[in-house]
Amino acid sequence: MTTIGYARVSTTDQDCTIQEAALKAAGCDVIRSERKSGTTTAGRDELATVLEFLRPDDILVVTRIDRLARSVGDLVGIVDAIGAKGATLRATEQPIDTSSAAGKAFLQMLGVFAEFEHAIRKERQLEGIAKAKAAGVYRGRKPSVDAAAIQRLHGEGKNPTEIARQLGVGRTSVYRVLNP
Repeated sequence: MTTIGYARVSTTDQDCTIQEAALKAAGCDVIRSERKSGTTTAGRDELATVLEFLRPDDILVVTRIDRLARSVGDLVGIVDAIGAKGATLRATEQPIDTSSAAGKAFLQMLGVFAEFEHAIRKERQLEGIAKAKAAGVYRGRKPSVDAAAIQRLHGEGKNPTEIARQLGVGRTSVYRVLNP
């Protein structure tokens, strides 16, 4: 039986050290960490590695279930994958232990609340953006390319590859300016 810890943060300015310390304190033999969004399981290589590595009677430990998934669908898929391997899931900060019926029920309830919280946050963000746009305050991200310079260089007969190289931008950015 191996106890495997999994830590995840969403952005590059966050770090997993607090989660990793909690997982070490929980007795994890192996800890895998990554910086990826929890809104999908796609591209989460460390999670895939952990799920592939699990053997019967192993325990996957996370600090909270939102570190594992942000949607009920993904959470159910991950828990099913863990169960299919004969392993169980535990959380250090929540009373979750899929080896018991009560632990499974609590896990499902928390999954619903995590998905709801994410949806509410996204809704508020979209409302705020709409309000800012209506007030003329929101203009989006500042342009990262100099459109006038691209047009000027194109007018001088340079091709998009040369323009991109000279300005230090991607060719796709050049094409977006030239073909709006």
